[in-house]
Amino acid sequence: MDRRQFVKTAGIGAAASASLAAPAIAQSAPEVKWRLASSFPKSLDTLFASSEVFAKAVAEMTDNKFQIQVFAAGEIVPGLQALDATTNGTVEMCHTACYYYLGKDPTFALLTGMPFGLNARMADAWFTHLGGNELANEFLAKYNVIGFPGGSTNAQMGGWYRKEIRDVADLQGLKFRVGGFAGRILSKLGVVPQQTAAGDIYPSLEKGTIDAVEWVGPYDDEKLGLYKVAKYYYYPAWWEGASMIHNLINIEKWNELPKSYQAVVRTASAMQNDWLGSRYDSLNPAALKRLVAAGTQLRPFPQPVMEAAYKAANEVYAEVTAANPEFKKIYDSVVATRADQYLWWQVAEYTYDTFMIRTRARGG
Repeated sequence: MDRRQFVKTAGIGAAASASLAAPAIAQSAPEVKWRLASSFPKSLDTLFASSEVFAKAVAEMTDNKFQIQVFAAGEIVPGLQALDATTNGTVEMCHTACYYYLGKDPTFALLTGMPFGLNARMADAWFTHLGGNELANEFLAKYNVIGFPGGSTNAQMGGWYRKEIRDVADLQGLKFRVGGFAGRILSKLGVVPQQTAAGDIYPSLEKGTIDAVEWVGPYDDEKLGLYKVAKYYYYPAWWEGASMIHNLINIEKWNELPKSYQAVVRTASAMQNDWLGSRYDSLNPAALKRLVAAGTQLRPFPQPVMEAAYKAANEVYAEVTAANPEFKKIYDSVVATRADQYLWWQVAEYTYDTFMIRTRARGG
């Protein structure tokens, strides 16, 4: 064999060896670029940042073959139109709270968290192990999307008020920015519910367009500066013992993904879910201390207000379940889960937490 023939043959062999050595996933992984519309502004380095955590994880798990660019509310569509943009394919996916779309169907509210419903850990159990995600996606298919939990805010605060709430009568005529199903319930108590996007909350409260506002909790509320224009900070948000935020994906775009990429999205969503809840737990205590030091008046909702709200909630649930079979199907599943979960929490979690809270109060 002459030298030129040897070099040619050797080159072919080297190329073949390199091809065989390449990982199978690298050979089959396509370049994919998606856009994600967040319902939240960049100023919220919790909710918005969780989508950046998600996108970074997707890129790293695919060696940057699958890239998702995250857009804040208003950059492509307003925050409350993220679902519509995903449904019609303007974007491939969004990160949003399903209860923003209550006007389309009240069933959406149950996917974020129903008043007097599950806490954050219970919601994780329901979505992951007790059929919640399957029920959610059966419903979401009507809107051309598939969804995965993308983080919980955990139990929220009851909001900021310009005046004290001493009894149910103080709720009469109150213009209250409140999301989801809580508005329906509070309207039975005389409240005038308002739906306001995150970026409009502060100016609306400052100008008196609204009298009170709930958002999330100490860290995010401090970021929005709500303590500067309202003095009284109430707890708990009985309407959001947990507030699950979802990654909603256009179903055609989802079906186009290789199975390996679908697995990556599910895995990255689970990472995002863990990241967001734990981030709130890490940030809220110090933020609450700062707010109180700045003059915030921390108040629990009076027991008569809680009891009236609970009664009104059950009245609304009876009305909606009688008229909406899809709502009833998911509602019944959540209520059954709540009953079993609180049986367990009463035995273990609650008794432990109660003892430790009392010990802390004694200076232990």
